[in-house]
Amino acid sequence: AMMAVEATRNVKSTLRHVVSPDSFSKIPGTPVAYWISDAALKSFDAQSLVDVAPSKQGMATSNNDRFLRFWHEIPQESFKTDCISHDESRSASEKWYPYNKGGGFRRWFGNNEHVVNWQHDGREVRIFVDEINKIRPGGRLKNQEYYFLESLTYSAISSGLFASRYNGSGFLFDTKGSCLFANKGNLKSVLGYLNSKAAQTYLDILCPTLDYSNLGVNALPYKEVDQSKPAEEMVSMARTDWDAYETSWDFTTLPLLATEHRTETLAKRYAQLRAHWRVMTAKMQRLEEDNNRVFIDAYGLQDELTPEVPLEEITLTCNPAYSYKGRSEDEQEALLLADTMREFVSYGVGCMFGRYSLDKPGLILANQGDGVEDYLAKNPNPTFVPDADNVIPMLDGDWFADDIAARFRKFLRVTFGDEHFQVNLVFIEEALGKDIRRYFTRDFFSDHVQRYKKRPIYWLFSSPKGTFNAVIYMHRYRPDTVSVVLNDYLREFRSKLEAHRRAQEALSISGDASPAQKTKALKEIEVTAKQIEELDAWEHDVLFPLATQKIEIDLDDGVKANYPKFGAALKPIKGLNDASD
Repeated sequence: AMMAVEATRNVKSTLRHVVSPDSFSKIPGTPVAYWISDAALKSFDAQSLVDVAPSKQGMATSNNDRFLRFWHEIPQESFKTDCISHDESRSASEKWYPYNKGGGFRRWFGNNEHVVNWQHDGREVRIFVDEINKIRPGGRLKNQEYYFLESLTYSAISSGLFASRYNGSGFLFDTKGSCLFANKGNLKSVLGYLNSKAAQTYLDILCPTLDYSNLGVNALPYKEVDQSKPAEEMVSMARTDWDAYETSWDFTTLPLLATEHRTETLAKRYAQLRAHWRVMTAKMQRLEEDNNRVFIDAYGLQDELTPEVPLEEITLTCNPAYSYKGRSEDEQEALLLADTMREFVSYGVGCMFGRYSLDKPGLILANQGDGVEDYLAKNPNPTFVPDADNVIPMLDGDWFADDIAARFRKFLRVTFGDEHFQVNLVFIEEALGKDIRRYFTRDFFSDHVQRYKKRPIYWLFSSPKGTFNAVIYMHRYRPDTVSVVLNDYLREFRSKLEAHRRAQEALSISGDASPAQKTKALKEIEVTAKQIEELDAWEHDVLFPLATQKIEIDLDDGVKANYPKFGAALKPIKGLNDASD
């Protein structure tokens, strides 16, 4: 308060700003931006961004649970990524189309996760919206003439910096994922500007709240500066980074297994990949700073802005300063290593189910009811053979020779060889902080649920106390899958537990056993009896009734609708039934 009083009295105070009210009239919306410099104010004499690449708000389906999915939930044969017009959509058979919905802070490329039911040019959505409009009139399917066109997108709601991303043609877009479309000029140059410090300076004035509105973005002053080539390079790098993870629909293979990173041990291969990521991040940082320098100079903002970009603002997933912002450098490195090993394990599970193949890029089995026969038709001589019945037990001990831990060990041998198998396994387990079996039984499913945004593609059949667990792949689910879980795994496991209990009973009364062995055997008998009791009740009350029902699922309905059909047979997912935003 005293400083404010001083500023009003002392005309030389650095806290004192003297600006003519008429100056604000140059700025669209006439905000009282008393701090704006003459150079920044002068920029508003130029054309506005709306004249070059207007920002348009997209559709509101009015029922996202019905019309939106994550791309990984749906059958891939129903996913059309290359539509270029309404006419093409009207005649196409595919149901699902890429959908921009904003997302977190990421520049240049990415956040492509959602799809919308736009079959036959949105027939079902249009009928639904027409009915809604009879009750509550409103423009819910806005700017349809821009659907499927090449665009830039951004997140309208943000708690920090503005971030724009490039999209090719084929997308529809949401009210929260507004898009810009070129009237003239080059979209990539516009993208370079939007991701510059110069644009952020003006957005701080035009959009002072957390909402980067269409009005504010459209009002940005715009000067023609050709930054298309550097922007294209940054888009390419961000695309490579985004597609390196299985949550991208253009994912092909794990970078850890790419030919250029092949070495004799997993530790050496990770070190090589990590070095590549450092180079990639440093290059992106240099390009962003060069981009800032160009636009700072073009708008005459050299006296108030510098081009430097902090490492945590380089929005590549492989950059730990961004992915684990706020952690120490050592913590960031440990988290990056651990996550990379989790991704390796997840990819291994994908290969176990035939979603992926070590021999072919991209998705292999990803349609309704796919089976191993479909896999072998595409890949007759696989390096790593997928599971035949789509059920993989995941238990605390070696109860099944082909359980998930055993299959992963085999996967590790196939990918990195026998010679360094033990060293490689130790490397993975140290990164994860536990042995591989314990990771699977304790952490794998929760990690998977988090990776797939509470819409998992691998489902966990789990008894109430977790004595029995088995994983299935939802795209390979068939009406007899629950019967396979019951007859070939649960009952088999129960028989093995019964045999184990009998062996412990014999040991507890054996004359050759020591007192300590007998005491341990008695405890084991008690534990095993409770486990058998748990499994018997679960079979009687839950699994057997489900098996007799031969439940059908429809992948188009999504995880949120299909997962609850199995009730207490599946591991609960916290937040599964939360309303979609």
